Order: sequence, then C-alpha cells, then structure tokens
Amino acid sequence: MPLELRSPWGLALLGLLAPLVVLYILKVRRERKLVSSTWLWSEAQRDLMAKSPFKRLIPQVPLFLQAIALILLALAFAQPASRGGAIVGDHVAIVIDASASMSASEGEGRRIDAAKKAAHDVIAALAPGADALIVESGADARIASPLDRDKRRLAAAVDQLDARDVEGRLGRAVALATDRLRQLPGDKRLVVITDGALADPSALATASLPMDLIRVGSAKDNSAIVRVDVRDGKNRTTKRDEVQVFASVAHYGATPREVFVTLRLRNVETPLASRKLTLSPGQKAPVVLAFEPTPQDRDAGLIVEISPRDALPADDVAFSRVPAGRRLPVVLAPSDGNPWVRRALLADPDVDLSGTDIEKLAAADVPGDALVVVDGACPAALPGGDLLVLNPKAGRCRTATITTTLKGPPITSWATSDPRLRFLTLDGVEIATANKIEVEGPTDALVRTRDGAIISDISLPGRTGTLVAFDVGESNWPLKASFVLFMRNIVELARTHRARGITGPARTGQPLRVRVPPDVSQVKVTHPDEKESEVLARLGLAVVPEARRAGFYFASWEGTRPGSVLVAANLVSAAESDIRERTLEQGNAKVSVSAASDVADAFTDWAWLLALLALAFVVADAIWLTRKPWVRAPAVAEPPKRPERAAREPA
Repeated sequence: MPLELRSPWGLALLGLLAPLVVLYILKVRRERKLVSSTWLWSEAQRDLMAKSPFKRLIPQVPLFLQAIALILLALAFAQPASRGGAIVGDHVAIVIDASASMSASEGEGRRIDAAKKAAHDVIAALAPGADALIVESGADARIASPLDRDKRRLAAAVDQLDARDVEGRLGRAVALATDRLRQLPGDKRLVVITDGALADPSALATASLPMDLIRVGSAKDNSAIVRVDVRDGKNRTTKRDEVQVFASVAHYGATPREVFVTLRLRNVETPLASRKLTLSPGQKAPVVLAFEPTPQDRDAGLIVEISPRDALPADDVAFSRVPAGRRLPVVLAPSDGNPWVRRALLADPDVDLSGTDIEKLAAADVPGDALVVVDGACPAALPGGDLLVLNPKAGRCRTATITTTLKGPPITSWATSDPRLRFLTLDGVEIATANKIEVEGPTDALVRTRDGAIISDISLPGRTGTLVAFDVGESNWPLKASFVLFMRNIVELARTHRARGITGPARTGQPLRVRVPPDVSQVKVTHPDEKESEVLARLGLAVVPEARRAGFYFASWEGTRPGSVLVAANLVSAAESDIRERTLEQGNAKVSVSAASDVADAFTDWAWLLALLALAFVVADAIWLTRKPWVRAPAVAEPPKRPERAAREPA
C-alpha cells in the first residue's frame, strides 16, 4: 500500500535529535566536596582535568527511548497517509465545473477553490498506474490536461483553472470526456466536480460511463440581475431626450430581502438613479431607471448594480452603454440621387441626411455608424455602417451578382420573416424593368419574381447590406405604403446596430462581434480585468473569441479611419444565479454521488498511531527514570562450623 506524507514540513522536528544528543555528551558541572581520600575518585578527577566540555557518548536506555519518541512524533506531524484504489479505473476523466456559480463564496474561499481541492484529492487517490485527463467545463468544454500519469502535471493543470462569468454547459464537457475515454482499453470512469447550478439539469443523464459526482458548496440565498436593456426615449414632462434602463431582478432565497438597484456611469460613483425593492422568495421584479443624458454621456458605459452584495458577485452588476441617440446619420450618394428615396428618408424626423458624390465617398468624412445609401453604383470599398445599394450596374456587388435585365417581372414572394420586410406587403407593386440577381444562398433572396431575385441581402460580417436591383422611380412602389415601411425598416435596423456597436448578443461565454471599418485588419481589445489582446478583423468585423468576464471590453483600431468602441458583456443567467440546492437528473447512468469532504476522507491517516507510539515511549522513559533502584539483599553469613574433633580411642 503506497504511503505519502501530507505535511512533509513536520519532519523538521527531527532537528531536535541533535540537541538531545548534545545533552547527553555535555559534562556535568560538579560541586566541590571535602573527602578523606581521592583514591576512589580518581576517575572523576581525570574527567575534571580534561579540557573538552564534552564526554564520550555512553549508550543509555533513556537516550534511546527519547530519540525514538522524537522520531515518531516528527513522522506524526508529517501526517503519513495511505492512498491508492480510492478512485477505481485505469483511465479517469476529471470534469471540473468552471461556470459563474462556482465563483460563489464558500467559507473562507470560493466554490471553485473547493472544487480544485477535491480534484487534487482525486488525483492523489488514483490507483497505481492509472492515468487521468482534466476537462474544464464552461460555456464550452476545454481539455486542460491530456491523459497523463504524472500527478504533478495533473495537479498543475488543476491549479490553472478558475471560474468564469459564463453560463455552464456541463453536458458538453461530459460528452467530450466520454468520447476521449471510449476508445481506450481497460476500466474507464468519469469524475464530475460541480455545485449543481446547471443550465441543463439533465446534463448527466446521457453519460454512458460509470461516474463519480462530487458536489461542492452549500445552499445559499442569492439575488441577481437576470436581464437588462437600454433604450432612448422622451421624458413625458420635459419632452427632452431620456435614457431608460429596464432591468429584471430575481431573488433565489427562502426569506424576503430588501435591495437597492442603482444606475451610474462608468468611472463615476455618483448615482444617476436608484430604487429600493423588497423581493419575496422566488420573485422577479422589473425596475425602470431613467436619466436625461448630456451630449458627453453618449456612448459612455452604464452600470446597474444591486446592493448589498451577496454570495455571487458576478450577477450583482450588469453593464451597458448610453445609446448614441435616435438621430441617425445617413449619407446619400450621389447628393441628387433618387428623389423618392430622399423623400422617404426625410420622412423620419430623427434622420440627419447629408450627401456627397460617389467618387468622393471613400474620402468623405462619413461617420463609422452612418447608413450609406448609394444610387446607381456598387463601389468596392464603402465607409460607414449599414448599406443600401439601389439600381447598380451589371456585375459583382458584394456577395451577389447582377446579370440579365427582366421586363415587367411580377413579384411572386418575399421574405416576411426578414426585419427589412416586416409589416409590409408587396401585392400590387408593378416594376417596368429590373435586373436579375444571382445570390450565393437561398436565404439571401429577399424579393423574388418568376425569373429570379430582384432584392437580396448583401450583408458582410459586421455590416447589413441590402441590394435593390431596379430603379424605384420606374415602378409604382413609391406610391405604396410598403415603400415607406421598407425604408423605415432599413433605417431602424441601422439605428439598432448603431446603438449596439456590435452584431449579435453581448453575453459572457459567447463571441463578441465588433464592427470596424472594412480596411482594418487588427483590433486591440482591453478586457474587464485590464488584460489586453489583439484580434484579427476581416471584412469590417473583429471577433473576440469568448467573453470570459462580465464587464466592459474596449476595442480600438488604427488605419485610415481610427476609432474605438465600448462593448458590454453580461452574465444575466437565471440558471447560474440560482445557487440553491438542486437535484440533478441522472437517468440510467451509474452515478455515485458524494461530497467533496468524502474525497478528502479517502486518506487512511496513520499520524494518530505514530503519535500514540511516541506517547508510549515517553511514558516508558518516565517509568525508567523514576524507577526505584534494585538493590540485592545482603546474604546472611552462616556461622562457621566448628572443626570436628576426632574421637579418642580407648587406651
């Protein structure tokens, strides 16, 4: 049975052996006495006359008893323990939950700290010759360490893990670990370490290998921000612009709780608005916080937080941006473009319309978030944000190709699910001539005729593009309400993208897509923890692979049009915020459930036995030193026998 010392520093107690031996070889300081003769003290006299303070070491019973007791006590302090065979299996996959709930406070540390300690205990409990791999379970599964028999390397991989502000997907990690072990010969086993706060409670039900489920953490009450949204609006009283922040606060606890919900700007401690809420157990309460922004506040960071803080800090705060405002910059090229398009754009009072020549469009001072409308051409490089191309010439235009001319094509269908065509109908629209569009994918066609598409999607990563392959002035479409709705949908979609500064959701655990100018190839990103990274940009889009922390991500770039944008990422996950005790579905899997303390108790500690033996030797030493000296009783001398006299013979 292999033994290990859990506290090797206890062996430092062996250093006391040297002082113990010194005590036995030091000469004793004697007192002067008057004696009648020195003949019996000659040996002591020679000892006193020696110049060395030490004497020859004489083996004595107390010395042996005390030395053995000291050695046993040092070994006891080193905590020798036997392991081996506590975790059964030739190949073991250790899956560690690293989702947001694992950052909840637990005792003097966090749940992830308890999970890492349990993982160390599992590694120490592996059977001789067994190997293991470490799988980190966050939003995605990641192999932190491949199969290895070296326990030091496995332990080092565990030490590198930390909880992330993401919604966990434990099922993916279990599937990855199962796939890696399935092809190996011998006994295989999964060890899953989690707190049970899973987005998918049935994550363990599909396991096909024997599993040891180790639970960490105790049930705790928690309040969280599970949703946040920021919009522009109008103050009903002052009729001025107002930023409205909508948040949803949930309470996962057994008793009511009072919290304060506060709104403030990034890097500013003074609150903009605050509300007090009394939350009942299991309640989700909506709250609206509003303020009137100044021009300097536009695009600044907003922070919504609840106080007092609780066991899980990651969900007590949410992040967003002050919207850039409803007024959307729109650039029309050429300036004297289609009058019907100009009239439809000016129908929106929140549009700032400007114009320039198509040849000067690349050099014009076009805002990076402007809607660009080009009539009669499709330039290769265009500044700004979203794009609308009208009646271009034949040839390639972004992701589409304009081919033959169609005479009086009747419209047969349109994509009603696309946001650019919502709330409208194209019935009764007649077109004199249009160009046929060859699209790359079937979903790119927005409006179809019997001969092909005449309106298509030409979006590139980070930019929404729309291609209308006919002159709207040569149709009756501008006379229909659907044309005004179409233009309004284009404007509103561009306004939404401008307010976000990104495409797609801004949630932790998912990629962040940052829209940049098309000529930018590299973007510098500063993360919430002040770490910096560089990501590549292509076709006007830079992608941060994963937002691991909730907070603000600051992206900046150089080039002909340098700029920056602030992107907010939030946890907002009810599954991660509910850190109460929950039952996990196990299905037909062979699952053995235990607590983290049970893994630590798999040690067979021998310190108590060594300490008991050390105590026994100390008691033996005490008995030896306090014993009464054994004195032999004096022998009783027999009286001398009188000599026998010989009997006289008779004369």
